[in-house]
Amino acid sequence: MSSREELEVATLAGGCFWCTEAIFRRLKGVSEVRPGYSGGHVENPSYEDVCTGSTGHAEAVQILFDPQTVSFRQLLEVFFAVHDPTTLNRQGEDVGTQYRSAIFYHTPEQERTAREVVDELSRSGRYASPIVTELVPFQAFYPAEDYHLNYFERNPSQPYCSITIGPKVAAFERQFSCLLKD
Repeated sequence: MSSREELEVATLAGGCFWCTEAIFRRLKGVSEVRPGYSGGHVENPSYEDVCTGSTGHAEAVQILFDPQTVSFRQLLEVFFAVHDPTTLNRQGEDVGTQYRSAIFYHTPEQERTAREVVDELSRSGRYASPIVTELVPFQAFYPAEDYHLNYFERNPSQPYCSITIGPKVAAFERQFSCLLKD
């Protein structure tokens, strides 16, 4: 793995952060994934605050990655494969603005890549409905409470983990086996 100075940051929201964290932790080149909150208007919100939908935050993950091993474009390919970017403020049974699909870009290059990927996917016919993923400049990220960290691995028999996250992770591992950590 590269030194910390050579790593880049990506901030993505694709529904429940327990799901997205569990998936991105498995990618080669990813050194850290932190669940948290981004895109809102309240500083340092709690999970309970965000769950009300009144803070404007999305459940997001912040990913520290080595662009020499996994590109931002590859992160986005995974991102769009593991959630439904066509449902506004919803992922499966999780409903509310905190579950919206969003890319909080950190650089002009990330913005350009995100727009290219969304345009390519929109033209591809892969989705029956339009992509509603927000592309917005990164403003702030507030780490979630520690009990959210590595939630899936620590709570595999919890019903949400076994019914929702487990199958998503398994499908991701089949589709992206070449990008998995050893």
